[in-house]
Amino acid sequence: MATNPSYGRRDFLKDSVISTVRAAHELVKQADGLPAEPPPAATRRDWLRPPGAVGEQLFLERCTQCNDCVTACPPGAIVAHPEDGTPVLFADQSPCLLCEDLPCIAACETDALLPVVGVNHVHMGIAAISHRICTAGQGCHACVSKCPTDALVMDFASLHLSVVEEACVGCGMCEMVCKTVSDRVAIRVIPSRHLTRVDS
Repeated sequence: MATNPSYGRRDFLKDSVISTVRAAHELVKQADGLPAEPPPAATRRDWLRPPGAVGEQLFLERCTQCNDCVTACPPGAIVAHPEDGTPVLFADQSPCLLCEDLPCIAACETDALLPVVGVNHVHMGIAAISHRICTAGQGCHACVSKCPTDALVMDFASLHLSVVEEACVGCGMCEMVCKTVSDRVAIRVIPSRHLTRVDS
């Protein structure tokens, strides 16, 4: 292997110092308990499919990641999943506003999203309450007043919050409101793909 004639003793010493500094920097990070490389960001699994979505397996077969439903969503709640580009919603960031004409469904040409009779027939998931951290006992009922389908009920005598599962469509409004008014989110939407639900 030929030696670069322009690479002299000064260059060699400079490269050696740089290598030593880098190695020392990695040792310091490890000594401080820090990883040498930052871990990859965890991918969220609590996303919801848009209104009218067929079963998950069939949805994945039909969806072409065209983004037509993403573009058609007036509030911009539907986004492309960072891994596979399929349409999803993150309830705590931007819930489904249950638009009266559901333009996302109308925009889908592959039947990955099917028409529904009305917003009360949307099944994106079901809200679940963690009573251990819910502040309803302290008088908070912000989620109740914002629920578009009256699926949340507050018993003011006992200050107990409950979910009427038959009325819950999983839009995520409650989750976003809870995140806005509380330090800890006490209500989360369980995505429909994680549920066994018999539609009436």
